[in-house]
Amino acid sequence: MPKGFWIVRGDVFNFEEYSKYIKLASKIINKFNGKFLVRGGTQTEFEQQGYSRTVVIEFNSYQEALDCYKSDDYQKALNIVKISAKRLVVISEGLSSKD
Repeated sequence: MPKGFWIVRGDVFNFEEYSKYIKLASKIINKFNGKFLVRGGTQTEFEQQGYSRTVVIEFNSYQEALDCYKSDDYQKALNIVKISAKRLVVISEGLSSKD
């Protein structure tokens, strides 16, 4: 079964509030077996300029990634994002072992 991934690009404009989101969301993502592969850090963009922060989270399946994002707990956590960051979130299915 292919894994699922959250790919998040964002700009944080209120770090104090966003740190509350990070703490809350990390617990929720962990509950759905999410594993952070990229969490901010140094990045170099090519071809076009985007957002200043990139996060990649791996889940055991695409469905698990969707379920996490759509969960009531995560939807509540998104209220903090609305007042602290501008983001683009994509949930993508990874390649199967046969691809």
